[in-house]
Amino acid sequence: MVASPEFERGIAEFNQQQFYACHDTLEAIWIDAPEADKRFYQGILQVAVGCYHLSNDNLRGAIILLGEAVRRLWDYQPDYEGVDVEQLLGQANNLLQALQQLKPEQTRDFFQQLQHKHPKQQAKITEDNSESSEDLIASCQIPYINKVRSK
Repeated sequence: MVASPEFERGIAEFNQQQFYACHDTLEAIWIDAPEADKRFYQGILQVAVGCYHLSNDNLRGAIILLGEAVRRLWDYQPDYEGVDVEQLLGQANNLLQALQQLKPEQTRDFFQQLQHKHPKQQAKITEDNSESSEDLIASCQIPYINKVRSK
């Protein structure tokens, strides 16, 4: 199946970490989508919004949206509409699990380290935390949408 130009633009915005723009693009698609596709588009949209919240130091918002996204995307595995949903779902879930271990004051540093992901330059987020940011960073990444080839 060939994705619409709007959906392709939304994927490109997502992969360029332009999460707010991606939200606007995918929301327009989601609103007009057939019922069977709504949860799929909404799930991707929620991953984008969760990452947007993370980038704005909103840990609680990121956790809530990523949790909702995981629930919505689950039934669309392994792939749907040309998207490797299984891979996206794994990345979103790994990020969600890492965020659930953070304290709100750790969010900004965590996101910055995640963006750069240079393991040798990472320091512990806090001394009293038993798991270092290096461990959390290694366990996840900012989600990225991979396309699958037609079978």
